[in-house]
Amino acid sequence: MTNLFYLVPAASVVALLFAWWFFHQMMKEGEGTPTMKEIAQYVREGAMAYLKQQYKVVIIVFAVLAVLFAILAYGFGVQNPWVPFAFLTGGFFSGLAGFVGMKTATYASGRTANATMRSLNAGLKVAFRSGAVMGLTVVGLGLLDISIWWLILRAFVHEASDAQTLVVITTTMLTFGMGASTQALFARVGGGIYTKAADVGADIVGKVEQDIPEDDPRNPATIADNVGDNVGDVAGMGADLYESYCGSILATMALGASAFFADGVDVQIRAIMAPMLIAALGVVLSILGIYVVRTKEGATLKDLLGSLSVGTNLSSVLIAILSFGVFYLLGFPNWWQMALSVVSGLLAGVIIGKVTEYYTSHSYKPTQKLAESSQTGPATVIINGVGLGMISTAIPVLTIAVAILLAYGFATGFHYNVNTLSMGLYGISIAAVGMLSTLGITLATDAYGPIADNAGGNAQMSELDPSVREKTDILDSLGNTTAATGKGFAIGSAALTALALLASYIEEIKIGFSHMAAKGGEMASEFARLAQGSITDIVDHYDITLMNPMVLVGIFIGSMMAFLFCGLTMNAVGRAAEKMVVEVRRQFREIAGILEGKQRPDYTSCVRISTKAAQHEMIFPSLLAIIVPMLVGVILGPAGVIGLLAGGLGAGFVLAIFLANSGGAWDNAKKYVEEGHFGGKNSSSHHATVVGDTVGDPFKDTSGPSLNILIKLMSMVSIVMAGLTVMLH
Repeated sequence: MTNLFYLVPAASVVALLFAWWFFHQMMKEGEGTPTMKEIAQYVREGAMAYLKQQYKVVIIVFAVLAVLFAILAYGFGVQNPWVPFAFLTGGFFSGLAGFVGMKTATYASGRTANATMRSLNAGLKVAFRSGAVMGLTVVGLGLLDISIWWLILRAFVHEASDAQTLVVITTTMLTFGMGASTQALFARVGGGIYTKAADVGADIVGKVEQDIPEDDPRNPATIADNVGDNVGDVAGMGADLYESYCGSILATMALGASAFFADGVDVQIRAIMAPMLIAALGVVLSILGIYVVRTKEGATLKDLLGSLSVGTNLSSVLIAILSFGVFYLLGFPNWWQMALSVVSGLLAGVIIGKVTEYYTSHSYKPTQKLAESSQTGPATVIINGVGLGMISTAIPVLTIAVAILLAYGFATGFHYNVNTLSMGLYGISIAAVGMLSTLGITLATDAYGPIADNAGGNAQMSELDPSVREKTDILDSLGNTTAATGKGFAIGSAALTALALLASYIEEIKIGFSHMAAKGGEMASEFARLAQGSITDIVDHYDITLMNPMVLVGIFIGSMMAFLFCGLTMNAVGRAAEKMVVEVRRQFREIAGILEGKQRPDYTSCVRISTKAAQHEMIFPSLLAIIVPMLVGVILGPAGVIGLLAGGLGAGFVLAIFLANSGGAWDNAKKYVEEGHFGGKNSSSHHATVVGDTVGDPFKDTSGPSLNILIKLMSMVSIVMAGLTVMLH
């Protein structure tokens, strides 16, 4: 077992080395003309300036929370003393993953535009492998952080028995998942507000009011828009999927330690090792998949989607096959059934990705019909886009439902009873690991999108040959679809992981009882019994049923949180966009010669508006996700917390799919019209789809993708605060 573990840090090093290699290869590419270099430098400086400001705010929040956890650990003794440190490292690595991805993207966009001048395949290769830097950095840092904490805690944590020690170690490691989720939420919300404020301002005034092209250098908001692609869609996405990846592995490790508690330490360790080894294999297979992605000149959007699918599907098929070997080598008696749980997660991810592609790509009828509705104005575009998003939730929800039942059933031999509950939940959790095991390549297809988008902006502003912009537009349309697919993966994995985290919360409650038992008193024996009990013992103790009003109230609050959070973030984008629109109109009105190209706009003022708005607006929604679970735990107790997490999961999952798919469809409907359909650019149909696209911007890039973090962060906060909740209830 010890020797097998070292494959995990080895895989993390391999991932980071390949990330460095792809970055090095990208930097060797030419950056183009002096104008192209200048524009890329503007974007780079703006992105770095924003990120520095964001990290200042996040550091303050982390310092306050670390002190709170230290008080709970060292003052009240209701928490493991390692928690404050694990929390901080999770946040650090999450932020680092986003930083590396964003820095790469800001160097890659100009080089992608320059490579596209040679051929479409050259542009795809630069953009995709630059996106792979993000994907491999996320999985590399994730496995590195997990490996380091496993070694540290194995060396220093010693409980009454070895079996109990493994339970404490794995549940403690979950707390660095809270650090990752906290940083990810700030990154997603702040970056989403920044990018969409600039995007809406640039589109409404530039495209609709002034009839100038997207990314036209005469538009004052265009640099802020390009900066936003990097801070929101790259840095925010990297931090987001880092916490998704780590959360799925950590939740499975914690469930493995508890599900096999009675079977001996050797069996526990095998169950803990399984998710780490599957993730390590996924790293190697992701690298293999990255190398097979290529296309031919003159490729259509469907051809490009097919090229990316070759890489992602190859990685998925191989990890499905090798997972059988992992469970066999680890000596699981039901090895082939556990592997089928992994396969059910992989298949669910593939199906969600394909459904997302169908509903958001303009190669298919739903988005084409949405574009056609633009002939009757923006109102019908909005109505049909909302309807499309709502309908698109059906198959992903049913897919996740079937995946949950299959993963549970395969793990338990389809015996649904109290005795198989822990094993079934472990199967569901390992399915989430399967879904995210090839994140190295699936995230590459996601991060590639903003790079292609920025490449198009650079080509437009540098006044390159129109054929270059046409090629980057094809890459950008592909990026819109792959980004929506990546969000589908993140949301789907969030549903599976959140279910596993519910079980991990119960395990943390049991550890809270062991702390209470250690303090003695007349209830010590009862506390000790509950600490050694099953999940159903805790459920019975707190009466966690739908007849308990605490549970029902929690469900309502959790459902409300999904909508409240979306409302706050959308309004934040709206307020920031209003300021941007006013500023862009002012510049067109007051600075003579902008529209004639004789005078350069004041790009800096627009960057400043987005930066200030994002810093101010991101704080309240993000803190709300941390404060509400704490208050529910204090007031309603564990029964209320379970309701909160269940309500948040149900409402948040469906709402996130709806928002992501509506937004993606509106964006690609606009692209479809811009290709010459229904009047083409600057027609009334085009203006109608631009309005739809601006409405969809906060849907798909601010509120929607933040929801999967919200779901897991509320779970993580509840787990970290479980000791205090037990003490009070």
